[in-house]
Amino acid sequence: MTTAHRTGRPGAGPAGPVAGVPAIEATGVTVALGGSPIVRGVDLVVPRGQVVALLGANGSGKSTLVRALVGVVPHGAGDVRLLGSPLGPAVPWDRVGYVPQRVSAATGVPATACEVVVSGTLHGRHLRPPRDARARACAALEAVGLGPDADKAVRTLSGGQQQRVLIARALVRKPDLLLLDEPVAGVDLPSQQTFARALGTLAAAGTTILVVLHELGALAPLIQRAVVLRHGAVVHDGAPPAPSPEHAGPEHVHLHPHDGDQDATEVSMTPTVRWRA
Repeated sequence: MTTAHRTGRPGAGPAGPVAGVPAIEATGVTVALGGSPIVRGVDLVVPRGQVVALLGANGSGKSTLVRALVGVVPHGAGDVRLLGSPLGPAVPWDRVGYVPQRVSAATGVPATACEVVVSGTLHGRHLRPPRDARARACAALEAVGLGPDADKAVRTLSGGQQQRVLIARALVRKPDLLLLDEPVAGVDLPSQQTFARALGTLAAAGTTILVVLHELGALAPLIQRAVVLRHGAVVHDGAPPAPSPEHAGPEHVHLHPHDGDQDATEVSMTPTVRWRA
């Protein structure tokens, strides 16, 4: 996969992404919430253009780590750099896409799916969408299987459809770095496959993708590397785990802990996170 893509994009700078600089570089990241340690000294370097799955049992710290990487929750120790810049205002956020876990796309303001996705083209001091924003939003909705629903009010869509609207909002800016927190949870298999094709297109263009998954499912063919957390620490960083024999058939396309697995008995420590504005 090429990593020198979209060098002429606004916000990428005249020379585009800096060759050799990782998309994500985290060193010694520690997060404690409510006095409990959730992430414990995690080191994570993701080269540009790589597709990485972040795996682990419930309560292993996956979602908290991703939230810390984008600054949604503070890290108490360690250092984070995105696209070569230290976490904060210096990060070129217009080149970063983030999809949180199970957050409704509906608000108190009536909005269509297309309007929500168009909002993904706004960033920084650019408060007006580009001229092609609607066409881009419709294409992003089509990529996640919601093309016919572009002009439907978001509040009328199901929870799974609203999640896909948020995914489309992240895709519409064609980010250099995309972080997704369990994006296919509660999404049916055909929709997962449609979403996998959309991610595959981004990956082929050189987008770096870090995706939190409970099971590899339809995204398995895209995953180049797996990082597994247990009790907030990295216990595996390398090739994605192969499914056990009972998972190898075409009718069983997911991968998750079962009774007898080391992580299956882990007690959930997922905290209630107060999101910062």
